[in-house]
Amino acid sequence: MASLIDQLPKIVAEGRKEAERILERLSSPNKITLQTNELVLPSKERSGLYLGNIPSLKGNAVEVLGEDQLEIKGVETKGQQKLKTEIGGQWINRLIYGDNLLVMQALLAGDPATGMPSMRGKIDLIYIDPPFDSKADYRTKIELPKQKVEQKPTAIEQFAYSDTWKNGTSSYLIMLYQRLAMMRELLSDSGSIYVHIDWHIGHYVKVIMDDIFGKDNFINEIVFRSTDPKNITERFFSKIHQTLLLYGKTDNYYINPNIGEVSTSALSEYSYFMLEDGSVIPAKLAEGQTGRYFKLENTTAPKYTPSRVFEWNGYTPKTGWRYSKEKLDEMLSNNEILLKNGKATSRCHIVFLDEIGEAILPDLWTDIGSMKGGQIYATQKHEKLLERIIKASTRDNSLVADFFVGSGTTAVAAEKLGRKWVGVDIGKPAIMISRKRLIDQESKPFLYQSIGDYQKETFVQSKLYRRIGDLSQVVLNLYGAIPFPDEDNPSKNLGFLKGTKTLVFVDSPTKLTGYPTLKKAQELRQTFLGGWRKVIVLGWNFVFDIGAQIQTLKDVNLEVLVIPPDLLDKLKTKSGYEKLIKTGQIRFSSLQYLSIKTPEIHKVKTEGGKFDEIVITLDNYVLLSPDALPLDDDNKEKVQEIIGNDPLALIEYWSVDPDYDGEIFRSKWQDYRGNVKNGNDDDLRVTKEARFLTPPVSHKRKVCVKAVDVFAFESVVVWEEK
Repeated sequence: MASLIDQLPKIVAEGRKEAERILERLSSPNKITLQTNELVLPSKERSGLYLGNIPSLKGNAVEVLGEDQLEIKGVETKGQQKLKTEIGGQWINRLIYGDNLLVMQALLAGDPATGMPSMRGKIDLIYIDPPFDSKADYRTKIELPKQKVEQKPTAIEQFAYSDTWKNGTSSYLIMLYQRLAMMRELLSDSGSIYVHIDWHIGHYVKVIMDDIFGKDNFINEIVFRSTDPKNITERFFSKIHQTLLLYGKTDNYYINPNIGEVSTSALSEYSYFMLEDGSVIPAKLAEGQTGRYFKLENTTAPKYTPSRVFEWNGYTPKTGWRYSKEKLDEMLSNNEILLKNGKATSRCHIVFLDEIGEAILPDLWTDIGSMKGGQIYATQKHEKLLERIIKASTRDNSLVADFFVGSGTTAVAAEKLGRKWVGVDIGKPAIMISRKRLIDQESKPFLYQSIGDYQKETFVQSKLYRRIGDLSQVVLNLYGAIPFPDEDNPSKNLGFLKGTKTLVFVDSPTKLTGYPTLKKAQELRQTFLGGWRKVIVLGWNFVFDIGAQIQTLKDVNLEVLVIPPDLLDKLKTKSGYEKLIKTGQIRFSSLQYLSIKTPEIHKVKTEGGKFDEIVITLDNYVLLSPDALPLDDDNKEKVQEIIGNDPLALIEYWSVDPDYDGEIFRSKWQDYRGNVKNGNDDDLRVTKEARFLTPPVSHKRKVCVKAVDVFAFESVVVWEEK
């Protein structure tokens, strides 16, 4: 097998070629777009609803784009037009679910749904911590009342990890090359990128970053201590650090390393105290006295400088003075030189503690603290690390992006520091936790978005199923459908139930099944080989409001079922497939759904005016069968008990839009597990009742309630006033 050194030219060539193809596709009419799932208006209080419309955003908004930047072509729905009007061309922060390569293409193309132009050259700082471990356990630990379960990755995540590691480290580097190339396109000319890596891969990443950004734009390798010594052994030194590679897009990058904290050891150097009358005493005698702490720095030249070798106030340094005689005289008159017994010394330059400001940071950071401290998520980053990076490489109002956002620490730190931000992740649980953290700190309003039509354009599967069509054929067989011949079925994803007029359509595992898929299924039912009475859609992953979309169509001859996500694990071997065919131990389940009690609406008058008081009460939550959850058998049994006894305990987060326009969900009230501000003291349950005030409306009110369960499945229920 060729070494990675031998493979590097091929890795670079393949990554560069794919990046060029992606950039070429940006000009095609079929651009990848973002779908706005939710406009989140953070509020944790029981009555903490944002009163009024989004124009209140203007007080929080950071940037107003010119009219010339808002000319984005494309057909828009009324909901999209309304959202554009509400945002008014202002920047609004974004939390985006999806493969970051697709998301970056959408950001480069522009976002018609919110009126935002291309973000090419607009991002001032990118921080990423791409995961590097082909054997990592990507399961998510979930705590439920009296139970703890572990959730496997979703089908989309499993395919993404499979892609990343199909050829080991070389395919990982190709994956990273494409993404780094897109990040360079997104960076502003004064922007910079920090890539967080450890000792496994850093040297290879440095090589490909030199190729993408140019080795002359390499700024720093920053080493920071991330843990205490462990794994003490005679075989190697304990690994306690990680590394940041820092590059600028150009040599015009912005950086301000003057943001450090003066360490305790540095403070001890200020061993003198100058009283108000100008006299000097040792610092330890200064307690209770008025004056200034100072230390003495060297005034002699670091190298022999003949022109500076002269006597001044009784002292002649061997290497010469650091300053000219005129400068030394000026410093003495300005009280910047301390003479001892009327004579100068080599170290006599006064540096006052109150004048040094913040310390200049070196490239070795030992004060960050353990990366494991206070974690609520497996890959959570230390907030102090992100705050330092953001302070050092951005100005107020700069735009920060993290395309492997994990639990949202970059977004949280950027929010606290008043920067704009974009956070992206392919993990649904990661996005869910990020959203909760941002709401918890009462951030400014932000959009929760995803790829509108989640279709990866290239995909190489496992050795057993090299094409998605091959996998679709397997799913059809397991469902009991007969696949059509290839000449009628080139995508290999259509079949029928024998003896019926029922068509079966298998959606892609790399796609979110949504409205376009449902319409396509209806069209196939009407036109494919003469037409069919019914069509069944088998999907792996679904858009957040799939339930509401199905209800909107009101089509009794359209059925949507969920393919068990653990099916991929069971199909890793040929024997696993044969066992499933023989035993039939696979269940295609209906979608989960949420039900609420009839909302109460009361007219109330307060000092602030007339309002509607709305009361929303959760009624029930019907989850997918445990067989359709990404769980092993032991965890399925635990969840089955919760489903039977306390189904609402599975709700992780729920929110309400009290004036839903049928297109864009605006979460103006929300609750989540662990939020005690809604009057609920149970960390493992949400409150079942929402009660809040909202301005009255002149039309019939439409209320939309969204719930996200602990497995990151989303359900939507809409109630309309009679």
